[in-house]
Amino acid sequence: MEGLMERLERAVTRLEQLSVNMQTSSGLANGDCVNGIDGGKSQCVEAFDVLLKGPVSDYLKHSRAIGNDVEKHAELVNSSLLTLKNFLQIVSTHQEPAQTEFHDLLKPICDHIQEIQNFRERNRGSSLFNHLSAISESIPALGWVAVSPKPGPYVKEMNDAATFYTNRVLKDFKETDRRHVDWVQSYLSIWNDMQSFIKQHHTTGLVWSKTGPIAPPSVVDPPKSTCPPPPPPPPPGPPPVFMDEDPQPHTGAAAATHSALFAQLNQGMNITKGLKHVSDDQKTHKNQNLRTPAAPTKTKSSAVEKSKSKTAIQKRPALLELEGKKWRVENFEQKHDLLIEETELKQVVYVFNCNNCTLQIKGKINSIIIDNCKKLGLVFENVVGIVEVINCKSVQLQVVGTVPTMSINKTEGCQVYLSKESLNCDIVSAKSSEMNIMIPTDDDDYREFPVPEQFKTIWDGSKLVTEPTEIAG
Repeated sequence: MEGLMERLERAVTRLEQLSVNMQTSSGLANGDCVNGIDGGKSQCVEAFDVLLKGPVSDYLKHSRAIGNDVEKHAELVNSSLLTLKNFLQIVSTHQEPAQTEFHDLLKPICDHIQEIQNFRERNRGSSLFNHLSAISESIPALGWVAVSPKPGPYVKEMNDAATFYTNRVLKDFKETDRRHVDWVQSYLSIWNDMQSFIKQHHTTGLVWSKTGPIAPPSVVDPPKSTCPPPPPPPPPGPPPVFMDEDPQPHTGAAAATHSALFAQLNQGMNITKGLKHVSDDQKTHKNQNLRTPAAPTKTKSSAVEKSKSKTAIQKRPALLELEGKKWRVENFEQKHDLLIEETELKQVVYVFNCNNCTLQIKGKINSIIIDNCKKLGLVFENVVGIVEVINCKSVQLQVVGTVPTMSINKTEGCQVYLSKESLNCDIVSAKSSEMNIMIPTDDDDYREFPVPEQFKTIWDGSKLVTEPTEIAG
């Protein structure tokens, strides 16, 4: 029986290969057709071309006007949208594939999204980090092709995620550089037009073609060659003769095996006589000890992978240097004597991935950004712009002079010591917890005031009114 099954599987494999070869030859014979399908654009693809020539083209133009990291990021976004166009072309000319093949089709789009987000992570010290973050937080909107039944609202949600950072861009450049304002408007319009496109052509999810072959497992751009079509292929030869790979099969041994198999099956109820008797102490349902699950064992490979990942993190070099107008303080561990002395008004300080450290900044500078730090203590004199705390845990800030604004986002545990000169500081917080503001008293001590984390919102008949709850302090 095993020999017969192997021969049958080989025969099926050869038939499938023959079918693929004949279909490929037929597709080449059609000239301008790919896989037997007219390569003309559907209304859906033509509408997507309008989006590419409109807001996407404007976005690329304004990104090139800004240049640097924004321009490089924009080229990655443009490549991802072109890949999405190729995907939509396949959707308009092919029938929906199985789930596995569909995931293979989505892989190039997922790779583009990952590449765009990695670009932001590699350039955290960029002076245009808010621009990169706006793109990185909203680019998952390309995944609407896998969302059903409401892909449009999903795109809107991703667009809203971008506005958190585009508002920062507008705040920084609205009065100084119009190019950045145009850049924000052109980028947000991409996702607004994308929502309109989805509403018109894919309201409740992807609309596949009802005709044509099943979609292939990968996105392949149609050939752009203008050469004449090749001549038709020669007529197919005679059907293949399926032969066993063994030129001299052992027919006698196979026949003997088949006879023994059918002889056992013909025994009827007597076939169970050869089974071994199992006593009660060997039965799982009568012996509780046999039902005790074995303790999971940690594989050596997983331990090795964890140790490698820790080693990779520890290998990142510590850095404290001035690049242009930016002080970079990165990757320090248990360092409590970090000091920045020679500062100027136009300089900014970017502190990233510092754990259990203390940093002192003297003089007057423009702004300070603290990103992804744990147990960091920061003492600074004067800031003319803003101090931002993002993605941190257990940080303490002390103002010696003045600071107009502080922003605390996605942070767990933040203690702010204000000076008497900085009591008029504006403190803005979002998605943060365990925040306390220390106010100086006349006896050179501090009084602690918690920042509310819980709020109550009511409708007063004309508008929403939000105020901290009593339990929130």
